[in-house]
Amino acid sequence: MASIKDVAELAGVSITTVSRVLNSRGYIGSETRQKVEKAMEQLDYHPNQIARALLKNQSYLIGVIVPDLSHPLFSELINWIEAYANERNYKILVCNSLQDSDKEANYISMLRQNRVDGIIMCSHSLEIESYLKVSMPIVSFDRIISSSISYVAGDNYKGGEIATKHLIENGCRNLLHISGPLKYDLLPNRRSDAFQLTCMKNNIQFSIIEGAHIKAAFQDNWDFIEQVISPQLENYDGVFCSNDIMAYTLYVYATRNGIKVPEQLKIIGYDYHSFTRLMQHPKLTTVRQPLDRIGKALCSALIDQIENKNPDFVNNTVIDVELIRGDTT
Repeated sequence: MASIKDVAELAGVSITTVSRVLNSRGYIGSETRQKVEKAMEQLDYHPNQIARALLKNQSYLIGVIVPDLSHPLFSELINWIEAYANERNYKILVCNSLQDSDKEANYISMLRQNRVDGIIMCSHSLEIESYLKVSMPIVSFDRIISSSISYVAGDNYKGGEIATKHLIENGCRNLLHISGPLKYDLLPNRRSDAFQLTCMKNNIQFSIIEGAHIKAAFQDNWDFIEQVISPQLENYDGVFCSNDIMAYTLYVYATRNGIKVPEQLKIIGYDYHSFTRLMQHPKLTTVRQPLDRIGKALCSALIDQIENKNPDFVNNTVIDVELIRGDTT
């Protein structure tokens, strides 16, 4: 098995130069870099990542805990996190908590045991104290955990406001918001706050129904609509859904039950992820979260915290959202 010394001899450079190429540290001329890379290729040399991690006390691994890997929002978000992590020479370990607090706690423990450098926390089924005890860099998606933990989020309040205003401007006078779960103080709940205040400012009748048990699957959403929403659906002329999958399911349910969309019922969703972009009929009216920018911001904030070696470093980011007009309003 080739060693770093063999690479240095073949390339005609010092071991220190090879190390600088491997770690992208300091200035290395392009000709020298090409010599080293060619020598590594010829010798099929691969650095011992475990030894490097122990030597530098850094693994270049990032943990990402998501609540539902099958949900298109999180699968797309992971794609962007991985892409930017790779640019910064980090790898990611993805954990799927399934919104189970025990699983989430076990994954946090596992990531610590595997010496990850930090965690991007997209699942939030634990109490705040559990995250404060982690004792490693954490960046949260869509939740303010504490003033000492960075967070990244879309502008949820603005998203709720522009969705509600759009329904009102299109003639709706009796509105329903199907929210996400309200058990934890998550930033997406600001969409509900904006919905309520916008309706009040415009003297619009409204209701909010908490979708505490809504999952990504179409059938789960269908059952929820049939059992909870259907008995009072005729009372509303516009519905703001907390996510696009719920909005699409509501569209299908309404049309199958003789309710014309958007003539009798206007529907707007939230996210504009890959699932929504693939739909040709209907083209859903929704609020776009720029998942590419969110993924990069999450990864960048965590890596900056890791590499600054500063436990008090906090970088909060709120990213703008926009209305996407479709056929359902």
